[in-house]
Amino acid sequence: MSDAQTPFQLLCDIDQRCRVLAAGLPSQQETVQTWSGIGFRMGGRLFVAPMGEVTEVLHEPRYTLLPGVKIWVKGVANVRGRLLPIMDLCGFFGGELSPLRKQRRVLVVEHQEVFSGLVVDEVFGMQHFNVDSFTEQLPPLEASILPFVQGQFQREQPWLVFSPHALARHQGFLDIAV
Repeated sequence: MSDAQTPFQLLCDIDQRCRVLAAGLPSQQETVQTWSGIGFRMGGRLFVAPMGEVTEVLHEPRYTLLPGVKIWVKGVANVRGRLLPIMDLCGFFGGELSPLRKQRRVLVVEHQEVFSGLVVDEVFGMQHFNVDSFTEQLPPLEASILPFVQGQFQREQPWLVFSPHALARHQGFLDIAV
């Protein structure tokens, strides 16, 4: 009976066999920090708006023209029973919208007291960027758009980080009367 194992020795033997037969842990993968936003085109430039600053993206709705407003105010639309002012974002900055109406989209912004739809030439959906590709250095931009651009991400082309909330706080955007 000298070969009999005590319960503790038996447990140690089971532990040793489990360690020999156990699969190794998966190799540690380096995680990459990413930043996400809604990508869109305005004129020939690519922009990305932070996810938390765009409430939704819509096809360009039918809207009613408004008298006595600036040229970049397209009108007002009824979206699910709520009146949504429709603004031509390109027109606000002195440009023109693309003539291809099918590609146009409306970025809905709801910030503090402002509820507005910004018409852009095209929306590319969610875009994800490596945070290491961000820089605050900007290419030459028009003075009118500069206060709303917070930096850029670099991919094949630069993607300018555009803040709809900064636009919604800007007095020039809030003053729509002629």
